[in-house]
Amino acid sequence: MKVKALSRSTADYTRETKSDIQRLPRNVDPALHPLERAREYKRALNAAKVERMLAKPFLASLTGHIDGIYSMAKNPWDLDQVITGSGDGELRMWSLESQETAWRAPEAHRGIVRGVCSIPGGETDRFLSAGADKLVKVWSRSEGALANDGTPEAVATYSGKHAFSAVDHHRSRPLFATGSSQVEVWDVDRSEPIANMTWGADTINSVRMNQTEVNVLASSGTDRSVVLYDLRTSSALAKVVLKLSTNAIAWNPMEAFMFAVANEDHNVYTFDMRRMDHAVNVLRDHVSAVMDVDYSPTGQELVSGSYDRTVRLWDVARGHSRDIYHSKRMQRVFCVRYTQDNAYVLSGSDDSNLRLWRARASERMGAKSNRQRATIEYADKLKDRFKHVPEVRRVLRQRNVPTAIKRASNTKHEMLASRKRKEENERKSAKPGTKPRIPERQKPIIGTTSK
Repeated sequence: MKVKALSRSTADYTRETKSDIQRLPRNVDPALHPLERAREYKRALNAAKVERMLAKPFLASLTGHIDGIYSMAKNPWDLDQVITGSGDGELRMWSLESQETAWRAPEAHRGIVRGVCSIPGGETDRFLSAGADKLVKVWSRSEGALANDGTPEAVATYSGKHAFSAVDHHRSRPLFATGSSQVEVWDVDRSEPIANMTWGADTINSVRMNQTEVNVLASSGTDRSVVLYDLRTSSALAKVVLKLSTNAIAWNPMEAFMFAVANEDHNVYTFDMRRMDHAVNVLRDHVSAVMDVDYSPTGQELVSGSYDRTVRLWDVARGHSRDIYHSKRMQRVFCVRYTQDNAYVLSGSDDSNLRLWRARASERMGAKSNRQRATIEYADKLKDRFKHVPEVRRVLRQRNVPTAIKRASNTKHEMLASRKRKEENERKSAKPGTKPRIPERQKPIIGTTSK
């Protein structure tokens, strides 16, 4: 004779704490819950409203510079350390935990500091700075000597023939690259560059080494070109010419062949270095020139800073920004960075302030219990499920932007619409097949060349 008995584990109904709610069994059969979709829609709408109510992205403004911040670098081996360079030649190392200056060199360069970068490896706290005074200097918080007045002195100095505009260090080898009238590759043990590379540009705007494919180097110049170089042969690989010049380049840390460029035409373009005849994606929301761009450590998001005094965050797979950060006192943004823990965003502007923002505007910091995490995940799933419903979409997309930005955005939208109407009218009046439609991802590209 068989006897069937009901049994259940104590973990199914035991509370974690005394203040927790009682766990009750629930039948998930849809036939028993005909109003489930209506309830979930209401919960999604409430979750979207709560997210916008709690959205307070600004955390702190780090003051100390007396001139604008035009260069910034993060240390991949130290989450707390950020280095900035200003227009008066001052270098500062900041502690994000204490939100104070941890080290400073008041007269590091004579003139503007064009670029700073950390030396990878984690074995040293050295970093590089490049200025308009034709000097590249190596600094160290622990190794550097002090002058008579107590200011730090550089560990090493490299002199060039032209003013430097950018600097970046190799991931593993003792090499660094600089941009001036040409791209120069330096060995830290030599006083002269070991390789000079150029392909048409009079002045190099930015230089960026690939941290995954470590033998690839990218640069942008005043001739509106983006050029890829091979460090093994000290020669150019490919070149793409855009309609306007590029201000900054950022490599995707997770996808070795992908990189993003910040362009003067208000857009951010992502490219695949294996096929640069078209952009992988066009990110268009800024209303002025994009000055800097950086990938998140996950490689799935981008942050950009623009001349229109805003910071925007993007999903690399979408064409419009998911959030916009601004403040009344923030001026033109010249450098932006993601922190290594993917939780914060840094921006430096010409009002001499380094600002710290949340990467997720409504996310609260600190430890969360299992119940809190489950609630947040459930709310995110609901918002993602109902994001195409007009009411939920309107709440999720609503942003309060400055009047000048809104007015410029409307003007730009009208100009683009007018341009499209003109192209369509010309196509209708032209002979069939003589004026083909050009994809939006190919319009900014004038030409590509490979060697």
